[in-house]
Amino acid sequence: IYSVPAKDYTVRRQPNEDRPMPCSKLTIVLSSIGVMFSAGLALAATPPANIKTVQTKVGTVYATTGGMTVYEFKRDNPKTQVSICTAGCATLWPPVTAPTGFVPSAPWGTTPRKDGTQQLTYEGYPLYTWSKDTKPGDVTGQGVKGNWRAARPGTTPLAWTPAQ
Repeated sequence: IYSVPAKDYTVRRQPNEDRPMPCSKLTIVLSSIGVMFSAGLALAATPPANIKTVQTKVGTVYATTGGMTVYEFKRDNPKTQVSICTAGCATLWPPVTAPTGFVPSAPWGTTPRKDGTQQLTYEGYPLYTWSKDTKPGDVTGQGVKGNWRAARPGTTPLAWTPAQ
């Protein structure tokens, strides 16, 4: 248990006001922490330079800067952040590579691929586009074989089911 000394730290309002405004060390510390925490969340949630959000028929999802929807693969393990989509799979589901100079910052990260490129990850899931999406905003990869879903911001991911 922490205790705060019962001192009266006062902050004067304006030079023409004579009433001091009571302010404790705890109030100052908590306010500072709140500002730093909020700033940290804003920075952490900022997508890499090659990713943006777009509106689709399944809601707001992440997409490449060209507008192509970005997907997560159910069989990839977000704890190991290793992509198991290689060879023919990677032809149909091209990996989204990290932009030059990208510095991982949660929830965004990278995982190395066998070809030496760095694949972008979101919440641990390696990210892909779908070769059969033909125009920006398409989500035809949503729910393919119950294993693919569009990546989206926030704490509630989409189900692994097809778009309706």
